[in-house]
Amino acid sequence: MSELTRFGVSLEKDLLDKFDDHIKKQSYETRSKAISDLIKENVESNILDSTGTLAGAVTFLYSHHNKDLVSKLLEVQHETHDLIISMQHIHLDHDTCLEILAVRGESSKVRALYYKIKPLKGVKIASISATSIS
Repeated sequence: MSELTRFGVSLEKDLLDKFDDHIKKQSYETRSKAISDLIKENVESNILDSTGTLAGAVTFLYSHHNKDLVSKLLEVQHETHDLIISMQHIHLDHDTCLEILAVRGESSKVRALYYKIKPLKGVKIASISATSIS
């Protein structure tokens, strides 16, 4: 059996409450087991670890009031224009925008695009849904 390591995680209370409700519905006995399973799913079955050509969508939420973020997002999209087939920008409310980038390209390039967007300060959440087409 592998050595267990204990670590701390800081979350907003509302998010933790939602997580607790979610894992309770799935009959998890502990947060640790639920978090472990989430990490395993993300690391072991991530389409971004594949090779070849991917097609899919990069989706993210952000506040358009953060002008530095908007500028960075536009820069990233222009740098990777060859991967982006289409882009949809949706105003969800006065503050929040949803963008969906339809993408197609070499998996390493799609992965790089996603990893440029996801960690940007001000991106509330980002996800990718993709499939291998080669």
